[in-house]
Amino acid sequence: MKEQTANRVFDVVNFVVIAVATLLCLAPFVHILAVSLSSAGPILSGKVSLLPVELTFDSYKQVFKDPSMIRSLGFTVLLTVLYTLLCMLMTIAAGYPLSKRKLRGRKLFMTVVVITMFFSGGIIPEYILVRSLNLLDSIWALVLPGLVNPFYLIILITFFNNIPEGLEESAEIDGSSHFRTLIHIILPLSLPVIATLSLFYAVGRWNGFQDTLMYINSPELYPLQLKLYQMIQNNMISDLLAAEGAGAMTKLVSEGLKSASVMFATIPILLVYPWLQRYFVSGVMLGAVKG
Repeated sequence: MKEQTANRVFDVVNFVVIAVATLLCLAPFVHILAVSLSSAGPILSGKVSLLPVELTFDSYKQVFKDPSMIRSLGFTVLLTVLYTLLCMLMTIAAGYPLSKRKLRGRKLFMTVVVITMFFSGGIIPEYILVRSLNLLDSIWALVLPGLVNPFYLIILITFFNNIPEGLEESAEIDGSSHFRTLIHIILPLSLPVIATLSLFYAVGRWNGFQDTLMYINSPELYPLQLKLYQMIQNNMISDLLAAEGAGAMTKLVSEGLKSASVMFATIPILLVYPWLQRYFVSGVMLGAVKG
């Protein structure tokens, strides 16, 4: 009886802690949603918290009427899909041979991979390299420099190591090549970790904008996150000039429009999670177990 009571208390405490953590994570998102659906008066007076006040969709109408936002959304989707596909292709191409203990120089290659997790050439050498390859102001400047993440590569290698070697040996006896074994046996068994790493790559690319600041000049190649960054920067400059007495200036972008733009940039990537949820937990756990 004491053990059952202790287990129930433990379950209740766990539920309360998880519920509180979930609410703390959801509260900012719900607040931004409420602001995006509220009129300007309640927003400026600070009356909006978790529920919209004076419900209106004017901010979203402005977002969808802006052709640059729609263009940025289309480009961001294209960039994210292309980046994720190429990243997974390169990660699988590197991870499968490195998972073979018979590979000559495997320890050296793994040492190089691990070193790149802790040390990098830096921003300036990377910029010089991209410029030398004539990639500036092109989509490839946002794709090629980060094709393989060392940490994700190690997760994939660990997962491949956990697949029974007997499966590959049986395929070799039947005359299967390494490439055919990878395509028909290894990859179907690796869907959880592939889906998980694809999600990591996609979210990282979707939320990235720092490399765009360095490599891109053409407005048609601006992703959504850069548009949001410019929006916030313009507001900060406007507020600074107003504080220094540069005349009566209104904000370049209202809080409602800014919140609607944040939701416009966030919801598409959130829609990806339900499709990959069944693979997500198992992919992380299996890839994290050392074989």
